[in-house]
Amino acid sequence: MASRKQKRKQQSAAPKTMPRWVLLSGGSLIFILLAVSLVTADWYYAMPSDTKLTYVGRNSCIECHQTEHAKWEGSYHDQAMDLATEETVLGNFDGQEIEHYGITSKLFRRDGKFMINTEGPDGEMQDFEIKYVFGVSPLQQYMVEIDPPTPGSEDGSVGRVQVLRVSWDTEKNEWFYLSPPDVHEKLEVDDPLHWTGRTQNWNHYCADCHSTNLQKNHDLATDTFHTTFSEIDVSCETCHGPGSAHVKLAKSTSLFWDRNLGYGLKKLKGDSTEAQLNQVETCGTCHSRRQVICPDFQRGDNYYDQFSNELISEHTYYCDGQIMDEDYVYGSFLQSKMFHKGIRCTDCHDPHSTKIKFEGNKLCTSCHQHPAGKYDSPAHHFHKTGSTGASCVECHMPETTYMEVDPRRDHSIRVPRPDLSVNLGTPNACTKCHLDKAELPTEEHPEAKRYDQWMALARAGDEKVREALAKVDQWALDAVDQWYGETSKIPKGDHFAYTLRKAWDNHPNAGKDLIELVRDTQQPGIVRASGMMYLANYLNEDGVRTALRYMSDSDPQVRIAAIETLRDLPPVAPDVQGQVLDALLTRLSDEDRAVRTEAAWSLANQDAEALRLRGKSEAFQKALNESIVQLERDSDQPSAHLSLGVLYERMGDVAKAENAYRTAIRIGPNFTGPRSNLVSLLQERQDREEQRMRQLVVQGNRPAAEQMTTALAERAVDIARFRLEELDNLKRDVSHQPEFAPLQYQFGSALYLAARNTTPESAQPFYDEAFEAYKRAKELEPNSVQYAYMFALISQYLERWDEADQAVADLLQIDPNNPDFRGLQQQIKARYSPRQAQQRQQ
Repeated sequence: MASRKQKRKQQSAAPKTMPRWVLLSGGSLIFILLAVSLVTADWYYAMPSDTKLTYVGRNSCIECHQTEHAKWEGSYHDQAMDLATEETVLGNFDGQEIEHYGITSKLFRRDGKFMINTEGPDGEMQDFEIKYVFGVSPLQQYMVEIDPPTPGSEDGSVGRVQVLRVSWDTEKNEWFYLSPPDVHEKLEVDDPLHWTGRTQNWNHYCADCHSTNLQKNHDLATDTFHTTFSEIDVSCETCHGPGSAHVKLAKSTSLFWDRNLGYGLKKLKGDSTEAQLNQVETCGTCHSRRQVICPDFQRGDNYYDQFSNELISEHTYYCDGQIMDEDYVYGSFLQSKMFHKGIRCTDCHDPHSTKIKFEGNKLCTSCHQHPAGKYDSPAHHFHKTGSTGASCVECHMPETTYMEVDPRRDHSIRVPRPDLSVNLGTPNACTKCHLDKAELPTEEHPEAKRYDQWMALARAGDEKVREALAKVDQWALDAVDQWYGETSKIPKGDHFAYTLRKAWDNHPNAGKDLIELVRDTQQPGIVRASGMMYLANYLNEDGVRTALRYMSDSDPQVRIAAIETLRDLPPVAPDVQGQVLDALLTRLSDEDRAVRTEAAWSLANQDAEALRLRGKSEAFQKALNESIVQLERDSDQPSAHLSLGVLYERMGDVAKAENAYRTAIRIGPNFTGPRSNLVSLLQERQDREEQRMRQLVVQGNRPAAEQMTTALAERAVDIARFRLEELDNLKRDVSHQPEFAPLQYQFGSALYLAARNTTPESAQPFYDEAFEAYKRAKELEPNSVQYAYMFALISQYLERWDEADQAVADLLQIDPNNPDFRGLQQQIKARYSPRQAQQRQQ
């Protein structure tokens, strides 16, 4: 099956060329001469295919494209970012004050500048100048250059810029404090979510989607920024690509556009599949939740050369694919029938003004023109004409509000399914509109006004809210059954939601369903890739062979997920291991950069000689370098250095791994993760050198042994310090996300290790906390073998026999024939009997 990029190449192999002026009198002779030249020479202008494209700015576009520029002026893209001036600032800075969690911030003016007095990075109240603004509706945000570029820098670069949480509601014309999702408490100044913290940093998290040709330019040695952009907002070349070749061709004397480069821009228009994919992916570069692979666009690049989008995870989506956290549209649209039938963004949105093309139902009926108004009538929607229930988008694109005041529509454009709500607890458009029928505990939750807020409370375990919503879900299902009869009676299990829900719940039989989901090529690629991602937890022989088969799938999302699934296989037959290696080696030459770099990661622990013998050393090194460049670009992020450390460890380069982990700690002192990896690495070295020291003592070489003692003691102090610092970070993280099972498990493991590496009299509190953390992880995900097993082990270790016995019983319910579980049960039974239990109870 031809891949997406192969299809693009096939369709663009013979570019359509158009004369830029019409030949009038005497044209016949000229056309004859041109026809002859077709077979005799390079008959029109040709630039090299590898011509490097550069940015030229919107002023180079306006001369020929005044109509498009007029639409763009004043658009959301035009106002994506701007300098803070009298014309651009919408908020009231006339001495206004806003209180948030005990902090009173004051907005005022000084010497013609817009200022805020608020809590700074040191916890003290300080004055900060507002340098930039973000957006115009329904809110405007404000930015402070908290750390200017190095003095003397004259390149027009921007230093460290932070986005304030104090924001202006442009609908209500009032200030409000934009809390992080699900965090309703004061943020400490060392919290990454504090406005001065890492997650509010413009240079990394915001800039490349709010400006054109963004170059982050982080200096790792000084941890400073020299960020540049060619234009402050989202301008022409953000979407069309660098315009240097296009402008050069437009000003040339050739009769035609270029033989190799065409118009010299991305192909975004036309009826071809190439144009549709290019356009949707072009919008998706910013309107998606994604990882950056390579930020610089050059001719021939597509989305998966630059990015890798997030799949359907339980922290971003509901199990039926509806948005929960922000997905910025792309991930939802990939699920829709519209996308798979060739619909593109500009079918509904004007690309230059960013406005929708029609108001009301005409936005949909302009395409869905069926006889007698098949859809736009009470015969279809069973609501009064003109009411909310008669609106296409209210039923098929329900809103979720983000950033407190910004409602955004789900672009999966789905049929409402209250049956999924009844069975799986997903949202549905019917219940959203009919909350008045729910007996919600409003007195207990006065802050909850919207459906998405009530859904969040239900997800967090509020039984009253859950029961109240469930009643309306059932009412909605009954109404749908009555309206649509048998057509609404869809068999339970028909939707991929059931498969993902089983996987998220760690259901022991989810593996078979996941394999079927991956193999169902009628499903959207993002859905199949999500199934592949969770198949990693169920890798029997059939699962391995499925991942192998679809590592060459036509959709890069599926290929990437298959590579990740097979990255660290449990022991398998040698022939299967060889097939996995061959498949990974093949993907080193994949057409999409995101796939190549994923393959390089998986092969990083392979012997270099084995790669050389298979003729893949050069391809591996190239893909590996692409991975390293990707991570080094994000040198301001401790997570990038953590990933580099893991990569170097896989390659066996311990010195580089240690340096990467230490850099991650320096860049992000409060970042969780690198200390744990560094401790493991240092502990292995400590164990080896302690063994070597004991050998020296046995050999009678006491001077050499004593010389090692000092280094060992210093390293032991480092290890203990890193362990305790990591515990503090994990304790903070658990307090912020107490319902996140993996974090509870990680916290429990850190506590257990701390207990094992301290004095006996100090160990018990650590053990007790570890017990509670493991127990909580098991409660949150009762079908997780890993969590139940570790809870059984610590219960056994602490001689808490009741809990140990029950934990093993739970394990055997999940996997009755597992010999390890049977062995653990026998160990516990040997120490624990019903009589002992009775004695303990008495």
